[in-house]
Amino acid sequence: MSTHVPDSATLSRLISTTLETVHSTKATNTQKENFNKLSSYLEKITYILQESTKFAINDSTTLKNAIEVLTKHVSEANNFALKCSSRTKIYLLLNSKTIVKTLENHTKEIANALNLLHPLITFNGLDQDIIKLSKIMLDATYQESAAEEEIVEKIKVGIRERSVDRSYANSLLVSIADILGISTEQSVLRKEYEDFKHEMESGDPIEDVAEALQIEQTVALLGKADIISTAEEREKKYFSKRNSLGRQPLEPLQSFYCPITGELMDDPVETPYGHSFERDAIEKWLAVDNNLCPITKTPLKASALRTNKTLRQSIEEWRDRNTMIFIGSIKSRILSNEEEEVIVSLGKLQDLCLERDLHQEWVMMEDYLPVLVSLLSTKNFQIRSRILTILRILATDNDDRKESIAETDDAIKLIVCSLARKIEESKLALQLLMELSKNEVARNIIGSSQGCILLLVTLSGSDDAQAAHDAKQLLENLSFLHQNIVQMANANYFGPLLHLLSSGSESVQRVMAKTLSEVEMTDHAKLMVCDNGAVESLVALLSHIDIEMKKAAILALEKLSSVPQNGLKMMKQGVVEILFGILFRESLSMPNLVEKVVATIMNLALSLTSHKDDHEETPFLESEEDVFKLFSLISLYGPNVQQNVLRMFLAVCQSPSGLKIRKTLRKISSVQVLVQLCEHENQTVRSNAVKLFCILTKDGDDETFVEHVGSKCIETLLKIVKISDNIEEGVAIMEIISNLPRNPQMTRWIVDAGALQTIISVLSNRLQKNDLMIESASGALSRFTVSSNRELQKKVAETGIIPTLVQLLDYGSPLTKRNVAISLAQFSESSNSLSAPVERRSGFFSCCGSAPDTGCAVHSGICTVESSFCLLEAIAVTPLAKVLDEPDFGAVEAALDALLTLVNGEQLQKGSKVLESGGAIAKMVKLLSSGSLRLQEKALVALERIFRQPEYKQKYKTMAHMALVEITQRGSHGMKSLAAKILAHLNVLHEQSSFF
Repeated sequence: MSTHVPDSATLSRLISTTLETVHSTKATNTQKENFNKLSSYLEKITYILQESTKFAINDSTTLKNAIEVLTKHVSEANNFALKCSSRTKIYLLLNSKTIVKTLENHTKEIANALNLLHPLITFNGLDQDIIKLSKIMLDATYQESAAEEEIVEKIKVGIRERSVDRSYANSLLVSIADILGISTEQSVLRKEYEDFKHEMESGDPIEDVAEALQIEQTVALLGKADIISTAEEREKKYFSKRNSLGRQPLEPLQSFYCPITGELMDDPVETPYGHSFERDAIEKWLAVDNNLCPITKTPLKASALRTNKTLRQSIEEWRDRNTMIFIGSIKSRILSNEEEEVIVSLGKLQDLCLERDLHQEWVMMEDYLPVLVSLLSTKNFQIRSRILTILRILATDNDDRKESIAETDDAIKLIVCSLARKIEESKLALQLLMELSKNEVARNIIGSSQGCILLLVTLSGSDDAQAAHDAKQLLENLSFLHQNIVQMANANYFGPLLHLLSSGSESVQRVMAKTLSEVEMTDHAKLMVCDNGAVESLVALLSHIDIEMKKAAILALEKLSSVPQNGLKMMKQGVVEILFGILFRESLSMPNLVEKVVATIMNLALSLTSHKDDHEETPFLESEEDVFKLFSLISLYGPNVQQNVLRMFLAVCQSPSGLKIRKTLRKISSVQVLVQLCEHENQTVRSNAVKLFCILTKDGDDETFVEHVGSKCIETLLKIVKISDNIEEGVAIMEIISNLPRNPQMTRWIVDAGALQTIISVLSNRLQKNDLMIESASGALSRFTVSSNRELQKKVAETGIIPTLVQLLDYGSPLTKRNVAISLAQFSESSNSLSAPVERRSGFFSCCGSAPDTGCAVHSGICTVESSFCLLEAIAVTPLAKVLDEPDFGAVEAALDALLTLVNGEQLQKGSKVLESGGAIAKMVKLLSSGSLRLQEKALVALERIFRQPEYKQKYKTMAHMALVEITQRGSHGMKSLAAKILAHLNVLHEQSSFF
């Protein structure tokens, strides 16, 4: 076949342009998901075009024109992507809706142009690929994200509400940074904003008036954010301007007033004749009254109005100038001895703070805090109330100011004093403290303020519903909402309590440690206590010679260690070694404390499994001697110690260092002790022993279990399954049965003990059993179905369980399906040799024309479920095929293994037919695109054999084509070779081709 392409130059240019556009769309800074969608379409077009270069194409003007049209539209998409890459991220975000619409238009234009090619490129099925891709692209839709829509709407709201403060602008900038995927560090945000502002100011004028106005207003809105400038920069700028203003306010110029309303303008707009009006006023005038200018009486349209930036800036500067002068001068009046003047001045200051967030910053820069706080000690209720209100306004939504207020001398103390005054003032103080408590530094200062907790508890029972609610909320913010709050207040709160714990007299230290062990605490409170130094103090007390001191410290550590973060902190402080020393060297002098020490060690072990990311380097039970000593406590003490030791080892065996601990436990003959504990009368001890026994069987150390596990132990375990209501215990025993060594003697003990009957009973009553129990029982059954023990297989089959296993393929959990499929696969491995030969008819009967016995469709002989364990007779093929659609890779692999037993060796032709009728081959083809490489490889090997048969090669050629091509490009070396071989089977690729 000739590969000459008359239009090769035109086609090559199109391919080059398409590849360039793919690169451009992937390089954009915004709308990544949408541009990647377009990019994927272009990559598919590239593939089709490259494939077409391998075949002869009729040279025609029609083809050339079609290619040129497609090139034109792809180039336009490329130019759009490049344009987007050159714009600032903020501008692109603001225009996200326009970008989405433009992408849709380009996609449809390219799809229509692509449609022109399909009548002209008809070889190798490419015309069908073009039709399919074109339809997909015509139906394609692009969407801006909900977050982008929300940000654009917030910007519009901010523009409409011109009074929005800088916290709103700050929040907008942070949200924009999150969407754009950039850092919220000040330098990054500042650069992004400055780039956007420069682009808008220096770029080509925007013709659309509405868009130009919105962009201008957006620049102004984001410019209000103070996070794009440092506090030092803002303060320097403020005082530079402030010091140049003088001391007297200026009267407004006549031009600042609107000719229509006679009031100062906020948003002045200018007519073509140079007259300025308030925007709202002139728009209403033109809409309601007439279309003439109020001054010149000449025709005027709203569209002709333009923002008078110069005048608006002048008005804003005049206002700011007078406000700065006023804020700087009013402090002396607030310090006046005339109470009325103080009240009036505070009212004006309050109004200014409410008016703009910028005014609040100026108040802070003028160092008003010490002045305001000092006046909280005045006797005048109105003055104190005004100040509490002003402080709350300053604190709202500003962490720095919260800290500044809380750290001002006597501020919290004086605010707390207001809690004890009349209810109106108490409520104001509560609201202020509530706002301050949102900051961690301020919250700690409030909590340690003398008498604060007691006053809040009192107010929480107030007749005033609002005061009671706020007091309770504040108590919750301070993390101490429980009945013992009064006790903690009497103990002077946790701060002083912990101070006394570390530096008080011995008798006081003992009382403090005892208080920590007895007082009711939430987990959050326990965390806070440890974060404030309790661990270090208690660890020091563990070494004390006084037994009662040591006891109090141990009890406190036990309570606090119930929170995993605290447990990890204690381990890093060396608590484990100290507790081991007490346990193994001092326990004789304090036997009643052994239980508490062990309980504390158990809590520490549990912390290892609760926060796995936090303790990679945390040492625990590093020596075999410690493991031996700790485990030996099981034989020396009663049930309470026994269950805690077992729970501790359960935890550490599942920690990152668990393998080493498990090896040590098997080495010190712990299995022998655990076997004995399986008969313990205490159910909790027995259950923990069984679960630890189970964990130790998972590493496959056969010698240990052959030595210590006998028929009596197995009988005991199976008895527990029958009598116990503890699901975890039953699951562990089923796993033990599955994991025990698979030597003949152990298997015989297990069978003789009735394990098979127990497992069959669990599986047969699946509707009454827990899913975990079904999972573990199905796993245990697989040890009885191995193909190397035909006798045992027959014993299982004769119970009639195989149909139940097939049902579990439909109703079981993913793990159950996996286990069941493994058993069915093991059964099926024996089917071919167990299938009975079909008897040949002879004599009279052979002449009568009666139909001969045809035998099994795969195994050719006579098959039954009980005699040959045949998957066909069990009607298992279709259920197994259904499992191939499961998301769980383990279940899919096991089902695939079971199905592939039907096409082993000489069974290929007959087995393939059965797999085809059960829908399995199509599902195996889908597995070529699986996310699991093992599944891909298994499906690939199987299909290579199946596709040697012409009927399946022809039927699944199209379906398998793209997946096989993908493997040749991205698979492992072996898989690439095999996929190419299959493609050659399918006549898609010559065996000598180097394309892949």
